[in-house]
Amino acid sequence: MRYYERERREFVRVKAEIPVRYRFLSHDPAFPGSEVLEGVTSDMSGGGLLLRARVPDPDWIAGLLTERIFIGIELQLPDRPEPVRALTRAAWVQAAVQGSPDLCLIGLRFKEITRADLDRVFRFVIDKELV
Repeated sequence: MRYYERERREFVRVKAEIPVRYRFLSHDPAFPGSEVLEGVTSDMSGGGLLLRARVPDPDWIAGLLTERIFIGIELQLPDRPEPVRALTRAAWVQAAVQGSPDLCLIGLRFKEITRADLDRVFRFVIDKELV
């Protein structure tokens, strides 16, 4: 018999639809790179966010899940003058969002983010949680 624990989140997660500019990045010289694309968050926390995004090449999904491809993001939090910039890694990918086969849901974890940008994210989450 197997027992499953409920998912334990390290950070509070809040619903938030925020436009995100993103780009696929890799150290692999064979990776063609990508242009800057636009997506939207569904929710976010101090550890990362859920991104609804287009993945230009389905073969990139394996690279995302094995950390050969990362995603650089820029999001403009409401009422904040400076955008938050971070390098993220995919924790999971759900392909083919219903009704939009070229869209994916990508669970992103922050890999590299400045302390100031992380503080902005935490403040946003706390403000949203208190409302």
